[in-house]
Amino acid sequence: MPHGGHELTVAALGELQVRRGTVALDLGPVQQRVVLAVLLLNANRALSRDSLIAAVWGDSAPKSVVNLVHRHASGVRRALEPERTPRSGDSMLTWTNSAYRLALPPDALDVTVFEAALDRAKQERSAERLGEAAAALRTALGLWRGPLCGGLSSPFLDSERDRLAELRVRALADRIDLDLALGSPADLVGELRRLVAEHPAQERLHGLLMRALCREGRAADALGAYAAARRYLDDELGIEPSEPLRELQQRVLAADPTLATPVAASGTTPVELVPRRSTARRAKPEQLPHALSDFVGRTGERADLHAAVADAERHSPLIIAITGTAGVGKTTLAVQWAHEVKARFPDGQIFLNLRGFDPHQPPAGQAAAIRTLLDALGVPAEQVPVDPDAQAGLYRSQFAGRRILVLLDNASDAAQVRPLLPGSEGSLVLVTSRDQLISLVAVDSARPVMLNLLSDDVARELLARRLGAARVDAEPAAVDAIIEACARLPLALSIVAARGRTTSHLSLARLADELRRARGRLDPFDAGDLAANVRAVFSWSYTSLPGPTARLFRLLALVPGPDVTVPAVRALAELSPTAAHTLLEQLTRAHLVSERMPGRYGMHDLLRAYASELVDGTDAEPLRRAALRRVLDHYLHTAHRADELLNRGSGTTPIELEPPVPGVGAEPLRDHQDAFRWFEDEQATLRAATRQAAETGFPGHAWRLAWTLNYFLNRHGDWHELVLLQEIALGAAQRLGDVTGQAASHVGVGWALVQLGRLEEADGHVKQALKLYEQVGDRLGMAHALRSRSGVLDRQRRFGEGLRHAERALDLFRAADFPTGEARALNAVGWFHAMLGDYEASLRFCRAALELQRRIGARPYQADTLDSIGRAYHRLGRYDEAATNYQAACALYHEFGDRYNEADQLVLLGDVRRDAGDLEGARTVWREALHIFQEMGHADADLLRARLAS
Repeated sequence: MPHGGHELTVAALGELQVRRGTVALDLGPVQQRVVLAVLLLNANRALSRDSLIAAVWGDSAPKSVVNLVHRHASGVRRALEPERTPRSGDSMLTWTNSAYRLALPPDALDVTVFEAALDRAKQERSAERLGEAAAALRTALGLWRGPLCGGLSSPFLDSERDRLAELRVRALADRIDLDLALGSPADLVGELRRLVAEHPAQERLHGLLMRALCREGRAADALGAYAAARRYLDDELGIEPSEPLRELQQRVLAADPTLATPVAASGTTPVELVPRRSTARRAKPEQLPHALSDFVGRTGERADLHAAVADAERHSPLIIAITGTAGVGKTTLAVQWAHEVKARFPDGQIFLNLRGFDPHQPPAGQAAAIRTLLDALGVPAEQVPVDPDAQAGLYRSQFAGRRILVLLDNASDAAQVRPLLPGSEGSLVLVTSRDQLISLVAVDSARPVMLNLLSDDVARELLARRLGAARVDAEPAAVDAIIEACARLPLALSIVAARGRTTSHLSLARLADELRRARGRLDPFDAGDLAANVRAVFSWSYTSLPGPTARLFRLLALVPGPDVTVPAVRALAELSPTAAHTLLEQLTRAHLVSERMPGRYGMHDLLRAYASELVDGTDAEPLRRAALRRVLDHYLHTAHRADELLNRGSGTTPIELEPPVPGVGAEPLRDHQDAFRWFEDEQATLRAATRQAAETGFPGHAWRLAWTLNYFLNRHGDWHELVLLQEIALGAAQRLGDVTGQAASHVGVGWALVQLGRLEEADGHVKQALKLYEQVGDRLGMAHALRSRSGVLDRQRRFGEGLRHAERALDLFRAADFPTGEARALNAVGWFHAMLGDYEASLRFCRAALELQRRIGARPYQADTLDSIGRAYHRLGRYDEAATNYQAACALYHEFGDRYNEADQLVLLGDVRRDAGDLEGARTVWREALHIFQEMGHADADLLRARLAS
């Protein structure tokens, strides 16, 4: 930022240094430098005070932390702008009571330049400009002076230091990979030996060292490097080298001539460039799963697909339906081909599993599917309308003027797909299904591509590609037997090939014989159909697993939801972090699970069905139930912690949880951003877990899981789903005979119905909740139900009754010594006094509510109270005071992402300025409100537009 003719530059890769021109600035004491470092690494975006405190102090924040933050922020401002005076104008560092923001030019921070160079390297590599990619990596690595902010420590800095150190190592590996491809004369062996010594668990570095040694004609040394890597992995981690490293060893043994010379750009090992950390949702989705490097066959089908795209300019939009039996490779072909043509769709690629034939979950409904697609397209939750038809219209509108590829995987039928089709030209919808989708072809002009089993020749080519041509050619009869046993089904052949790679010492005839015998001994489910024929392959692959790995494979069938994370696997199978990673890696190598995205694992539906049969037939019911209890405990306690972080200060009735099973606990979530991100990632699993708990004899988990989702789904505006989950929860609590659970679920159903405008139904549920709480003498629950019912009465404009309910709630909250509830009840009482015309009484109660909320730190709900105070002042004609409170409420709504209420406050602020005679000021803020309403697609935009016109 220019100041006194000099530019500010910041070096954080190493010891933190800030210079203005050539002058190094004095950054003050250690704690102040930590605060500065956190602000620099979050430059140009608002950082809430709570987030700043968590980033600097974590859980060890002192009682006086707010004062410390303010003092250090003032010190940072003096350090960065020592010549600044109160009349100097805008400062680099600004703050309000809610957030801090440090303004910094884009290229001033070396971390930003470092990550931008990595981005540029990725782009150049994608365009096959290897020299430019290598140069960009050297630019990035040249900025590295040492670990991030050396000598400074905080929870945030420590995490960022680890992240950037990993980026550096991967960037070094990427650069060496490119140097090998380009034939660089540099001493890569020496550099790689140092790197391997520093990072012995990085298998990629071992592989690069082997390649560099081969380039120098040192094949024996390359084999020695492999042996050293294998010893380390076995001694320290208890695992075998990965498949790519083993394949490289085989190439060295076979004297592969391509290892001795640089390879062309098209033949290089893919360079693993890591994109910079994203701090916001991307408008351009890039969700395609990875493509296979050894894909074979489907030449005719791919030609048909390319011809369809070439013809797509005359059709609007293009729909392609890839159909065939389970395991025939529909998704593999769709993903592979989508990667081939994605350059034609520069506005993004979306992948959505519709779960049409999932054995454990119902197919994705229209509302849930459209919400997921809107999330992928970057549409903020607050802009999504309540009505499902309006949601569908908003989804279609996102495609106007854009070229997007949408891959809808595993559709149940045409009816499931049809609402998800865009209406504008230029985009592509690729659908896979076991159903023939005849209606989609007939009515929507979808282009059909039917997949059959592989031919014998292509099946043999697949095995040759994965097992080696020499090995396949040497035993043609055994290969024929394997192909026959696998029914020419690609999924089964892939599993056999994976097993064959790891047993290279066995002949293919021995493998074929074992496969034949496995069918007779381990396939009691053979009903003569295709799925039954391949069960033998699954069982054969499964029986080759070590005992702990086989046990985990079986238990994964119990997991709710489409995929699972490592922490959930640890709870499910009582594993340490290292063991969980190791076993998942073994299952991934055996093609029994796949890592669908980093850290999230799932399995093909045939494999899941097979695992389900195994766990039912192998593990006793008490063991299965204990495993399911552990994973439900994990999700429930983590969801409860996340809800506490999101909903702090809400006045919501707390629920009691039984302690989790020993050894099982919640994931460590630090702040409301962590909590929201966890809910975003796990929402499908949590919904499935609620249903599964209700269906499998865990009703207490069911209603409590649904309860933890209340705030998040309300924030998302997903009230239809919330009603369904709360109804499941209510049924579970009724079966359990848990009166508290029934009452809490009635409140949850009622509030969701209020948002949908179904007020009579909502009133019935809240009344029933109140009755149940009275029945068990739960005074805190009664208070919450009374306040909820006052909200229903407010929507019904029954203000006198609403006031009486709010007053009763206030008395009960005070008697229970529950200040968060007391504060919201005080505001409710004040609100109803204002609605009844007693503005002085309204101000007394609302001021008391605000004072209490500030004392206990209930920040999100202070905005509601400031709104009430502003309205009372407004109606009293005290316009300046009204405007002050409206502005403060607006700032809080903005901070917590409540776009509708932010716009509503701007409308009120415009009203008060109009009433005070400032018509131009009124128009200014009304236009701001109109902009928000228009972004949301909200009906209030029309009313406000008419007001501005008049």
